[in-house]
Amino acid sequence: MPHRSPSGAWETYRAEFPTCERTTYLNTCSLGALSRRSRAAVATFLDLWEEHGASAWYETWLGEIAALRASFARLINAQPEAVAIHHSISSALSVVASCYPYTERTRIVTTALDFPTIPYQWLVKEGVEVVMLPSDDGIGVPLERWAAAIDERTALVATSHVNFTSGYIQPIAEIARLAHAVGAHMLVDGYQAAGQLPVDVVALDVDYYLSGGLKWMLGGPGVVELYVKPSLLPDLNPTFTGWFAHGQQFRFDPERFEFWDDARRLELGTPAVAAIYAARAGLDLLLEIGVERIRARELELVGDLVGRAREAGLRVKLPASLEEHAGIVMFPTDDPAGVVKALKAQGIVVDFRPGHVRVSPYFYNTFDEHALLVKHLRTLITDH
Repeated sequence: MPHRSPSGAWETYRAEFPTCERTTYLNTCSLGALSRRSRAAVATFLDLWEEHGASAWYETWLGEIAALRASFARLINAQPEAVAIHHSISSALSVVASCYPYTERTRIVTTALDFPTIPYQWLVKEGVEVVMLPSDDGIGVPLERWAAAIDERTALVATSHVNFTSGYIQPIAEIARLAHAVGAHMLVDGYQAAGQLPVDVVALDVDYYLSGGLKWMLGGPGVVELYVKPSLLPDLNPTFTGWFAHGQQFRFDPERFEFWDDARRLELGTPAVAAIYAARAGLDLLLEIGVERIRARELELVGDLVGRAREAGLRVKLPASLEEHAGIVMFPTDDPAGVVKALKAQGIVVDFRPGHVRVSPYFYNTFDEHALLVKHLRTLITDH
């Protein structure tokens, strides 16, 4: 088990995050730490607002929105024209869901491990059957269970790239093949994946891929990016829409609506521009470092944390292989909320989900922080 400090390069990037100077922050899977660059980007937005007033839209803000589309496209191996901007996963799902008639294909296949935002979208729709696949181990769902559930009645398979309560990296390409074999589409919530894992939407062959700045992409709340496979776009006509989806939005014509030809046809209304600036700065920092490099560092960090925990006699809930695991480590305990509160009193920030303390190291964390966390967990978790 490695016990070394991060290299000079990692120390340099750690210095981008003032939070790391004041606290032991191991909670990126809930909210990424604020970087100096994102703070400066928001200050730039405010300066432009003050300087230009409403004309800032035409001077710079619309261009910044386009630049964010391009940065996200670069991250996931797509073209900017295939990316739409939303303010949340819920709003993006609402638009996607409105594109389907649910007549011959009335089934949505998801899992009990997915973040509830996914099933909620379809549970409220009359005539839609939500098939929720169970998990035997609380980590993942066997591929054969997917195969048994996906059939010609399926409109969409909607699931997560990384499960938020286990850190398991799902076999998305294999699940997508099962969906496409019966004519269904594949939607992936990549909120816990993009940024910390290399993502190639072409290689995965997904129809929709969503992520946002809140967590591993280091941009904070208020922005979600939605990738749509280009071949689908001509046939997608959402019934849940807004003026940013109008191909001639600045004509302000209340009597005629025409969609953009590209993924912007799935957008809604005016985006939160301050969040756009923060999100682009965070995303471009990740692109500067390189996601392959971040993934290698993440494996190093998770291996170190798990090794220390096991040496201390702590239980962890993990997939069988580290290669199937993203940067989320779950510690079973009877009182997760109490443990998280006690850790916060010691300057250690983590989170909890039912029955577990959830820890999520990122490239700005260190092995020494793991040592401190495990030291306190040994005294706080009594059921190990």
